[in-house]
Amino acid sequence: MSSAPDLDSTGGSALPRHVAIIMDGNNRWAKKRLLPGGAGHKAGESALHKIVEHAARQGVEVLTVFAFSSENWRRPENEVTLLMKLFLHALEKQVEDLHRHNIRVRFIGDRAMFARILQDGMAAGEAKTAANTGMTLVIAASYGGQWDVANAAQELARQVQAGTLRPEDIDTAHLQQQVQMSDLPPVDLLIRTGGELRISNFVLWQAAYAEFYFSEKLWPDFDPASLDEALADYARRQRRFGRTSAQVENRHA
Repeated sequence: MSSAPDLDSTGGSALPRHVAIIMDGNNRWAKKRLLPGGAGHKAGESALHKIVEHAARQGVEVLTVFAFSSENWRRPENEVTLLMKLFLHALEKQVEDLHRHNIRVRFIGDRAMFARILQDGMAAGEAKTAANTGMTLVIAASYGGQWDVANAAQELARQVQAGTLRPEDIDTAHLQQQVQMSDLPPVDLLIRTGGELRISNFVLWQAAYAEFYFSEKLWPDFDPASLDEALADYARRQRRFGRTSAQVENRHA
């Protein structure tokens, strides 16, 4: 039996329930302006703040952003150090603002890769906002889609080893229960800025049926109006989940 979403999963709305964003272009934005790379990352942080608030106002249920991939550890040490400082600053300053806006914060990824102070900050941010009832902001940090699926497979292997699950019973539904964000709606719309046409190992499982939207704008230039354009483009698409166009039209008639 397929675990793919169906038309009912969208809630009959032209607005995506779950939007995921690959925020690409900070370094190129700074380079175009003859600024150090750190200026691009700071401008990117400001852009994210505006997009989070706007997405919440528009009624998006979940916004997942790719803050730091498992591959980003390969970047120059000084850039990684700067990114970690910005991350810590965001945890200390931005979580309080998100909490005031009733936004729930969650983190996905391999936290063990981070310094203890950052791990503690993530846990504190999640605990502080856990009871909030507005939009959920998911921050993917030290995250990779393949890592996510491998982690889920390891958990299922442990269940088989413990005798609580038979190998022949493992299906997509079992794996779905173990991946990150298993309790949240699947990604409906995946946006990538910066003009690149790839998804870079981001939410591979969760975005299996997502609509893709690629923007030429570098991330610091991606503003609320840009998000509205992406949402409007999504609203014009017909999602079929394996059905024919006629079937979709009849269901909505």
